[in-house]
Amino acid sequence: MQKLRILLIPFSWPYWLVVKVRNLLFDINVLRGFEFDLPTICVGNITVGGTGKTPHTDYLINLLKPNFKTALLSRGYGRKTKGFRIVDKDSLATEVGDEPLQLKLKHNDAACAVHEDRLSGMVELIGAFPDIEVVILDDAFQHRWVKAGLNILMVDYNRPIYSDFLLPAGNLRDSIAEVKRADIIIVSKCPVNLSLEEQHVIAQRLKIRQNQTIYFTSVKYGEPSAVFANGEGFSFNLNTSIFAVSGIANPRPFFNQLEKNYKLTGTKIFADHHNFSVKEILSIFEIASNDTLLVTTEKDAARIRGLNLPPDVKRRVYYLPLEVYFLGNSEKRFNSQIVEYVRENKANGNIHQG
Repeated sequence: MQKLRILLIPFSWPYWLVVKVRNLLFDINVLRGFEFDLPTICVGNITVGGTGKTPHTDYLINLLKPNFKTALLSRGYGRKTKGFRIVDKDSLATEVGDEPLQLKLKHNDAACAVHEDRLSGMVELIGAFPDIEVVILDDAFQHRWVKAGLNILMVDYNRPIYSDFLLPAGNLRDSIAEVKRADIIIVSKCPVNLSLEEQHVIAQRLKIRQNQTIYFTSVKYGEPSAVFANGEGFSFNLNTSIFAVSGIANPRPFFNQLEKNYKLTGTKIFADHHNFSVKEILSIFEIASNDTLLVTTEKDAARIRGLNLPPDVKRRVYYLPLEVYFLGNSEKRFNSQIVEYVRENKANGNIHQG
């Protein structure tokens, strides 16, 4: 694998040049993003694959919605539709994307919409929901036509960007130099016992500046929950037979969690954002014993819930919820930083080029 990366490095140079020129044109205002007189929080990354954006966006919505009318704008990756679409709890993942649907199912009281063009999406979102007070932009760090008021950059502890390469030799879709544009850097998926010394080393290698704040987070899993409304309340313990199914970028932590707490009898890995079919789900139950339950990730559940499965199968399909938590008692500091930004910024929805 390492040899293949080395061979691909020359092909990364043209990609680097395009990325560098584009960012430079924005930096010197030849290309100019648009700002909205409305608090906008971007949650993004500079790598391909999962860095934990969705659970952190979930955290932000939970934090903000009790006091602010909160909206989420996403690209809706993986959907088969185009243009602006409002996400509701009856939407299908093929219509709006799995991650926006997952978040809408958890936060029906927050506005949610998708548009592949973030600028047009912002205009239409404000038109559809004129009373919103804060917008969370999902995966928009590279989409500089909208200038967010607060940029949160996600970095996976297990795939440090300072040890990676630009596409196609590596997983970087933007230059590591662009870390400088982030107001907050979150190093996600950390070991729970990550030492202060290692945190300091990571901050140094990321070249964190004085005007930036860095946080370290990990994840914790909840008890399996039914994907479908008619799911029966099976009890889960060390003897519960589980078949794990995943269509996410890195399923290993998910599998490890199930293996640690239940009787994991088999696993099936699909590509990230895979659109499941009825046949694929039924084929799993054909090889599983009658007392086996299918457990998937929360993101995969958003896609599976749209399938027309037989009732006896639906009742045996579960997902494993997860949520983030901050290391070193830094949660209060993070919450204050986010809430203060929203409170201090005028929210009238006007637009201007910045």
